[in-house]
Amino acid sequence: MIDPGVALAALGITLLELSEAAAVGVAVYAELRSALASFGAMVAGEALVLVPTFVAGKVIEEVPVTYVRLFSATLLLYFGLRLARSTRRTVLRSRKGAAASVASELSEGRGLAATAFSVGATEALEAAIVILALLPESYASAALGFAVGAALVAVLAYFLKQNILRIRVALLKNFVSAMLLTFSAFWYTEAFYSPSDLLLIPIFAVAFLAVYAYANS
Repeated sequence: MIDPGVALAALGITLLELSEAAAVGVAVYAELRSALASFGAMVAGEALVLVPTFVAGKVIEEVPVTYVRLFSATLLLYFGLRLARSTRRTVLRSRKGAAASVASELSEGRGLAATAFSVGATEALEAAIVILALLPESYASAALGFAVGAALVAVLAYFLKQNILRIRVALLKNFVSAMLLTFSAFWYTEAFYSPSDLLLIPIFAVAFLAVYAYANS
């Protein structure tokens, strides 16, 4: 059975992280005109991280659920707070009108193909840690959210090219941060007793407003 919340959280973090890797792939392709040296290297870096993540997710399913929820809730809390800080940085940059090129910053002093590989692995690792926390709750839902997110990024990278960075808007970061913090709070609670799923709604509302207020303060 698919859990819409878990699928949506996996979708959101996949869009956020892989879109930045795709943007670098687009920039590298513009320089090298080689799909293998740009997108191929980027995908290889992502696969190096994400394939073991989904394999490990099956193993984690065998661990007692209370420990898994505490572990997952802690990971989501960390990355939810980290993403909230990233949301604030995005808002501040937008106020200053700064739109620095991700590719030019990351590729300075490195081979472009190596840049595509390392950025793919780095961004995939950011997504993988969150997905790893989601997998024990609903493996199928997290896998579905990831698959849809990865497909969307691939399509947007092909059709929109440099405009793919528009995916990483502050509002989407705000939404995903709130989702991660919501599941963190809910799973901390669920580790000790079984609250109603309806509790997710007020927790998300509070988390979203808190992150928005922090990011725009």
